[in-house]
Amino acid sequence: MDLSGVPMSKDVRPSLFEVEAAHFRVPGRSIIENLNLTIEQGEVTGLIGPNGSGKSTLIKMLARQQAADRGTIRFLGQDIGVDTDRTFARKLAYMPQFMPTTDGMTVEEFVALGRFPWHGTFGRFTATDARKVEEAMAQTGVEAFRNRIVDTLSGGERQRVWLAMLLAQDTKCLLLDEPTSALDISHQAEMLELVHRLAHERALSVVIVLHDINMAARICDRLVALGHGRLVADGVPSEIMQTEVLERIYGISMGIFTNPSNGTPVGYVL
Repeated sequence: MDLSGVPMSKDVRPSLFEVEAAHFRVPGRSIIENLNLTIEQGEVTGLIGPNGSGKSTLIKMLARQQAADRGTIRFLGQDIGVDTDRTFARKLAYMPQFMPTTDGMTVEEFVALGRFPWHGTFGRFTATDARKVEEAMAQTGVEAFRNRIVDTLSGGERQRVWLAMLLAQDTKCLLLDEPTSALDISHQAEMLELVHRLAHERALSVVIVLHDINMAARICDRLVALGHGRLVADGVPSEIMQTEVLERIYGISMGIFTNPSNGTPVGYVL
């Protein structure tokens, strides 16, 4: 069964996203230009590239936060605009780059917002809803401060609470826009390892915007590099972590060495 609940044969299922000839412009320049891209289900896909390359714009388009000016985007084989907002939110959860304040809510209250697509404004909060909230808090390690106000937590704790809310939404697809941008290196590693583990434990499809190429190569199954709104490189981390590919992506000379502890490639500026 695919993410939309439609039975599929073992060998045939729709791609997670299909982007065809997509454009997005702001006055004076194109941010996404004639982009063609396919993202498959069941993978952690990292969107990488320099500042201004179109990563956050693309993930907003995939999350239906902004529409393409031209072109087509399909989600699970259907035009991305077909579903109602509530139906779409049962299939896909989105963490924005800049998160709004949580208006004095406790951790448990905030995580419970993830169940809104399932019970609606006037629906009853069921035992299933409560179980999903408890599972999400346990899997992200935030149950110990369930009664604390979200805005009083540290940056790393708040990110885990947001992730818990997305997990409570009980979708099979997560879109994360720079979830580690405000965190120190320790909390960055902790957050990304958590995303990686949960993606595989819960069979999630994840699309994540990242600036740190080495972290991206460590946790992602596939890397998609953008430059000036166009596709620059696309492949598994071992294919992207090559000196000539990194130079093409970032426009600077870079070298590669092998991490002695796990054998993974590590990029550095020459």
